[in-house]
Amino acid sequence: MTDDRLSAIFAALADPTRRAILARLARGEAAVNELAEPFAISLPAITKHLKVLERAGLITRSRQAQWRPCRLDAAALRDATDWLEHYRQFWDQSLDRLDEYLQNIQTAESDDSHSV
Repeated sequence: MTDDRLSAIFAALADPTRRAILARLARGEAAVNELAEPFAISLPAITKHLKVLERAGLITRSRQAQWRPCRLDAAALRDATDWLEHYRQFWDQSLDRLDEYLQNIQTAESDDSHSV
């Protein structure tokens, strides 16, 4: 995974309309008109959002006669999740160390209060 591809994925995910489109596609493939229904924006604007998602590798579009269904491509989301997972592990380990430190302080304070 190149940084440019990851940047394209996160840039695509930064927009709430594109995230809503991905959420809709998680339920199954849909045509552009179906994807545009919940939004008060033009079809060309939806098409631009779809192009951003497609360039990021988050969706694929095919052609079936007059119908051009869009599908979620979860593999790109896996790339973003894998990247985030690294940082989740960092924070989990940091919080575990903080928890251990605080327990040691509490134990030391408890021992001090019993010895007085």
